[in-house]
Amino acid sequence: MARPYSPGPKQFVFSVGDGDDQQVSVGDPQEAYVAFSAFFRDRDSETYTISDEPAGQRLVLMPERGVISRTEEGNRPRSEHLKVDRGNRCLPSAMLFFENGYEGLDRFGQWISDVAHLDASPEARGAARAATMTTEAAAIEEVARIWADSGSVDPSGRHHVFFDAHSVDDDRAERAELLMLLEFLGIERVDAPAERARGEVWVRTDPRLDVECARWS
Repeated sequence: MARPYSPGPKQFVFSVGDGDDQQVSVGDPQEAYVAFSAFFRDRDSETYTISDEPAGQRLVLMPERGVISRTEEGNRPRSEHLKVDRGNRCLPSAMLFFENGYEGLDRFGQWISDVAHLDASPEARGAARAATMTTEAAAIEEVARIWADSGSVDPSGRHHVFFDAHSVDDDRAERAELLMLLEFLGIERVDAPAERARGEVWVRTDPRLDVECARWS
């Protein structure tokens, strides 16, 4: 669970690798976001880094590559990477980082620990991500995360709808992951009504999914 934002001033360092770093002291996440947005707009760079040095955490944005990376140092260092389809998702990720640090981005997308997998096809990335979910608990939580990003419940209340109103060209990596996880969990997929968008995935409600999606709503 994401840690709550600590009240009082916080310090962040913004950099693009040219030595002209900007250190800011802010009172809340919105103030940090405004400061970084100005920093982001005023520079033309392949890489933008936000460092929370006291927490040992860092967010790296690479809009031209469509890649976001997050790193946490400490006793159990960890680093994960995310491929995004749209460069305009970079600034929203910064806001989540300002709000709750590394964990604040847990729901933001399909994080991958091996950066080499980012160059694979969306379907291969999705398969690699699904393969890391080796327990039912992890798999159902990941399915609920995908649903929370763009899902709904149909009016009858009998189906969970994933990728609501999306085309088949959207969310290819997460769709590939979802289909593998549904099979792993034994959750039944059904045909979507003919008038619905072709990219939607419909499944019958499942008690496990009901409980986990309620947590992510």
